[in-house]
Amino acid sequence: MISSKELIDKTGISRATLNNYIAMGLLPRPLVSTPSHDEDSRARQLGYFPDSAIERIAGIQQMKREGYSMAEIVSRFAADVPRPEPVSTGRGAVPAAAAEGGDEAPKLTVEGIAHPAFMVNYNFEVIWFNNPAHNLLLGAGTPLPPTSEARNLFRLLLTRELPNRNRLALLRFHLSLAKERVSKTTLMTACQGASPERIALLDRLYGESAKEDARPILDAPLDLEGANAEIVTYRSYAAFFREGVLVIMIPVGQESESLLEFLARRDEVIRSLLRRRLPVLTDLAVLVADLQNSVKICSELPPEEYFELINEICCAMTPIFRKYYGTHGKHVGDGLMYYFFPQPDSNYIFNALRCSREIKSEIQKISKAWQIRKNWLNELYLNVGLTEGQEWLGTFQSATSVEFVVLGDSINQAARISDFARYGSIWATKSFIGKLSANERNLVRFGVKRQTPEGREVFVASSFAQVSALVNLDGARTEKLRDIGALPVTEIVEITS
Repeated sequence: MISSKELIDKTGISRATLNNYIAMGLLPRPLVSTPSHDEDSRARQLGYFPDSAIERIAGIQQMKREGYSMAEIVSRFAADVPRPEPVSTGRGAVPAAAAEGGDEAPKLTVEGIAHPAFMVNYNFEVIWFNNPAHNLLLGAGTPLPPTSEARNLFRLLLTRELPNRNRLALLRFHLSLAKERVSKTTLMTACQGASPERIALLDRLYGESAKEDARPILDAPLDLEGANAEIVTYRSYAAFFREGVLVIMIPVGQESESLLEFLARRDEVIRSLLRRRLPVLTDLAVLVADLQNSVKICSELPPEEYFELINEICCAMTPIFRKYYGTHGKHVGDGLMYYFFPQPDSNYIFNALRCSREIKSEIQKISKAWQIRKNWLNELYLNVGLTEGQEWLGTFQSATSVEFVVLGDSINQAARISDFARYGSIWATKSFIGKLSANERNLVRFGVKRQTPEGREVFVASSFAQVSALVNLDGARTEKLRDIGALPVTEIVEITS
């Protein structure tokens, strides 16, 4: 083991640089201990690193001399950081963020980014930006459009008045990020409303753009025209998160290692960005799945087994929702609520349908397993309600978490339809089915059951009925369905793929 003081002396780096390397994940956090008597140090405590830290710093310095950016160095080294062994002293050793002291560099925060910074989702719709990015993309005083499709970054770059140099440079840079993730057809569709000349420009630049290699952080130079027509060269960084892409543009000469340290704090960065996510009016599908007879099942099981069952259902369903791009929403009780938003290359409505089919199959497996385990006759059913709409999406936050929230009638509608459904059936609104393409609709068997004058029940395919025509709304159990009594719905019987 080597102390932080020895490490600084042997490598020639400053303490601030050492702390930045730790924060960026290039070096492990040191173990702090009281120095032994034979160490020439006045510090009451010292940080200790593995001996390989000297070799690591030498490698970083060599890459710097060869012209590599810090983003590339982080990509190369950060995933392979050696772990220090505990230091054996009389008082023990404890991990710490910095060595012996007081010199830790100030941390950059989202609020502290003084240059253009913005985040897009993987549809390349702007979900957050700071004031410099607002001025760059929209112009000072121009409000961001309310709908998600109007916030598409490429649509903004094509429809807003920008210097031609800036439009070309920004399009080329962001096309290199998008080409791996968004098809040309999807991109052109998102930019409807732009002039034919600019659509042709996008078409040409898409063909000329090369896909960027997958790396945690990408960076590239970007020459942009400033307010006084002067040319400013920016170093543009793109950091990839599960939720989207964060772009930060720093004028050349003003870069600092604190930016890479900031991007290395990935969990902290994304939480901070999600707290600042801009509310947006977006198309979405809503799926609510409620466990039928949950009160009865709860009364028959010991509390620990009931919670085990609910947790098993949630754990089994989560990968299915993730597979179909579902976003978890808050739902009171022991049911599930998920939102499905437009995707670059798939229909979010059909995603919700296919997801409902798979969770129905999964709950049947869980039901059989619990029947064998408990030797009971209870069947477990998840009753599914599906609808769609255009609602406001935002975030509610607590001290420890950020939660996506959708405001609007679609949520209540899906919950009421789930209340109406019985025995694991899947019911959807007429407007939901109407959002399927002709080819997708051919893959779905849906309809309602009607009674003939003779009292026989007949399934009428490809048809809808108002809820009030399917159930008596005068009873106490159906009272909460009255607010959807006039809503046309249909039962999803089968989905082929």
